[in-house]
Amino acid sequence: MTLIEELEDLIRARYPLLYIVSNEEARVEAVLAAIGQRREKQVFEWSCTTGLIPLGASWQSQKQRHAPSRDPLAALDQVIDHVGPALFVFKDLHPFLTRQHPAVTRRLKECARHLKESLKTLVLLSPLLELPAEIEKEVTVLLFPLPTRADLGALLDRISREVQPRQQVSIELDEAGRERLLQSALGLTLGEAENVFARMLVRHRRLGPEQVAEVLAEKRQIIRKSGLLEYFASEETFATVGGLGGLKEWLTQRGAAFTPAAQAYGLPAPRGLLLLGVQGCGKSLCAKATANLWQVPLLRFDMGRMFGSLVGSSEENVRRAIAVAESVAPAVLWVDEIDKAFAGTHGSTFSDAGTTARVFGTFVTWLSEKTAPVFVVATANEIAQLPPELLRKGRFDEIFFVDLPRAAERAEILGIHLAKRGRDPAQFDRATLGEVSTDFSGAELEQAVISALFDAFSLGEALQTGHLRKALQETVPLARTMAEAIRRSREWAAGRARSAQGPEAGTAEVTSA
Repeated sequence: MTLIEELEDLIRARYPLLYIVSNEEARVEAVLAAIGQRREKQVFEWSCTTGLIPLGASWQSQKQRHAPSRDPLAALDQVIDHVGPALFVFKDLHPFLTRQHPAVTRRLKECARHLKESLKTLVLLSPLLELPAEIEKEVTVLLFPLPTRADLGALLDRISREVQPRQQVSIELDEAGRERLLQSALGLTLGEAENVFARMLVRHRRLGPEQVAEVLAEKRQIIRKSGLLEYFASEETFATVGGLGGLKEWLTQRGAAFTPAAQAYGLPAPRGLLLLGVQGCGKSLCAKATANLWQVPLLRFDMGRMFGSLVGSSEENVRRAIAVAESVAPAVLWVDEIDKAFAGTHGSTFSDAGTTARVFGTFVTWLSEKTAPVFVVATANEIAQLPPELLRKGRFDEIFFVDLPRAAERAEILGIHLAKRGRDPAQFDRATLGEVSTDFSGAELEQAVISALFDAFSLGEALQTGHLRKALQETVPLARTMAEAIRRSREWAAGRARSAQGPEAGTAEVTSA
């Protein structure tokens, strides 16, 4: 049953008070107007600026209304006095449902008792859910969903029909391009989608599939307004990620699962993955590249922003951050160093009155129960610090272990960083450099390239293989000083996690310091 069908059933069953949570007043009003027409009910709307007027009345009609009905008490009296079947839509009544306005809450409760014996229904419409305890049992809450792909498709068709007669604007969308554009627009309200489509037409005089990035920019505004999640506009792609062939193949396959064809085939949306392993080997880089590969927003979940000073505020911040992520879905939610974020969960009762444990519980429950297409990429370095609840199947689709790159992968990574800095990788003996750089992580290889550039620049010479070899030989990789910890991680991952390099890559050896 859709929400619209459920809403109509509740009205027919004479539920007295309905509370619809939505930012899209126009969509909700259109639904209620259609229900009123089908059920032969008059539909009225109220706000503190217009008072009680017929739904959809013109501005001139609104100015002729008398002012007393702007008072919520007077408006509720009119609801009770009205004779005949009707729907009453009260917009943003929640500021009056506070301890400062006890009479409004009391009158609403009395109104509910009266409406049960009539063919009238009172609908509270607000973007926030704020209910006093006095009327909780009288109210039925409905969360109005964001537009579906079909809703956005109808909007796109309407815009296309309106601009087609104009010769200066063109619509260049085949079926695949249309699907890409609609997929990127999921999570926007109809108003937001209409704004971004109109902006594309104004700026480019055309509408095409390559403008997906502009739709994602609109989603960036939603993230900024929340203040809890960080939007990453990364330029990284898997072309800039060396090695990790097994992980790349897995992510490429899952990217198609967001399409309607995959859903019709019976494929569920991918839930997420946990990346464990050695520091500096590309775990965070993969999160950024995944968002670019799938053409979806990348959101960074910073646990430090979640914790507040008031009791219960931390848990509420997590729930709000999750709601924002779901509102812009499909999206990639990047939780960096999750082992540090939830370290000390078991001792939380003694250290912070259980706040970390409750936040962790809220997050892992959402991981298991979420239905929105939010793909979670969590990274961790210290496997021993991970709570066992996080590793249970169902939280993530897969757990990958990211090991140190092998010789061929190191040569590929060096080539990527040389190309980034305007050098032709073919001019360097990367095979030899790959052998010399045993135990180096990807981050350490990048720093070696930078160090070699500094050396060559100070000598007034062009960068050569010798400069890179010298920089590598002068660097002691972290893996040698942490050889024991890396071996413990590998022992844990054997049989518990998949290799990000793929089964053919084997295991890199770590040289003792």
